[in-house]
Amino acid sequence: MFVLAELKDNVRIAPDHFNLKLVDAVRDEIDRKLANKVLLNVGLCIAMKEIVSLKDSIILPGDGASHTEVLFRYIVFRPMVGTVMTGKIRNCSREGVNVTLGFFDDILIPHAALQHPSRFDEAEQAWVWEYPLDDGGKHDLFMDVGEPIKFRVSREIFEETSPIGPPKAEGQQSQNASSSNAAAAATAAQEVKTPYKIIGAINESGLGVLSWWDQQGKEEEQDVEDGEDNTEYENDDDGEGACEE
Repeated sequence: MFVLAELKDNVRIAPDHFNLKLVDAVRDEIDRKLANKVLLNVGLCIAMKEIVSLKDSIILPGDGASHTEVLFRYIVFRPMVGTVMTGKIRNCSREGVNVTLGFFDDILIPHAALQHPSRFDEAEQAWVWEYPLDDGGKHDLFMDVGEPIKFRVSREIFEETSPIGPPKAEGQQSQNASSSNAAAAATAAQEVKTPYKIIGAINESGLGVLSWWDQQGKEEEQDVEDGEDNTEYENDDDGEGACEE
């Protein structure tokens, strides 16, 4: 789930941080730049593990800050495909079930990857697994918000979120501003991209809301206990109870 990524960066230390040790100043600056941010095709950066090497610092003309090339290892959240994880249901929509780990929210279990057959309950705003019973009926198992859920990572998606291309010319912007403000706002909302998203699945035995399987386990244990309590013992010739081996 967590991996070590070896990265290289040219770190700029402002003059007001020259009173700090170089290692401490570099560590603080790297954490400021990377902590809780997603690096494309790397993952969600969590915290600094260690600094591997520091090259000589230089000061560029016209800039009083120092620049140091740093090789370091950073703890990154990037679960491998196939990893089984446990989170909590954040919300449900027709698209599927959104799951949170507390520190990472961009996890989606699509409706096609839910237990089959499932339906979306509009009134409860929750997905429901129609669990088949032995008598041919069904029992509704709800996926309620806040419930712990176990899922398998099936795919990961990275998207480039950096600005692409220069902004439009001022003349073009002012010419079309009055007629396209509402449309631009709607388009901007639709174009919001998630830099890192995990796609999960629960369409396997043992996966899904934990309370489903906890309840099933308790019922099976109760059935075993009831079977043991109902065991009949035959008396031997002396009238004493005989135990079955």
